[in-house]
Amino acid sequence: MPSSVMSTPSQSNGNPPPPAVSATGLHKSYGDKTVLDGIDFHIPAGSVFALLGPNGAGKTTAVKILSTLITADGGQAQVAGHDLTTSPDGVRAAIGVTGQFSAVDGLITGEENMLLMADLHHLPKAEGRRVATELLERFDLTAAAKKPASTYSGGMKRRLDIAMTLVGDPRIIF
Repeated sequence: MPSSVMSTPSQSNGNPPPPAVSATGLHKSYGDKTVLDGIDFHIPAGSVFALLGPNGAGKTTAVKILSTLITADGGQAQVAGHDLTTSPDGVRAAIGVTGQFSAVDGLITGEENMLLMADLHHLPKAEGRRVATELLERFDLTAAAKKPASTYSGGMKRRLDIAMTLVGDPRIIF
């Protein structure tokens, strides 16, 4: 399953935006097993990028490093202009992560999942409700919004999961 990054460009004061993601010489090992051996890439803002490779190629490890879930053993990387090691909070504030497996809570409704994400992003109640309603509409989930997410089809759960990722208006999505 490919990992991908999507970003939106933002320009202020006429300067070109920083690259969405930039990595130079990323290394990661687990014991004597090297899973990333000096990878380099530069993803321009406003682009869609897919990281493809066979099982065990290091795709998930690269995404975990870039989303600050684990640290690299070597190399440098920036996400949305923030250095992973010196500004991990800046990286986290700029990204949304939609994992390989759904983060949807099946015990609550789709709307409640969305409002939970709004709360986690510290949105004011009215703003959280507005964003949740807008995203449920955008992802064609309004009719199912009041139903438990456990009753959703696989595709509906995936759409809800992506909508939940967008609640915080991330500049970059993994």
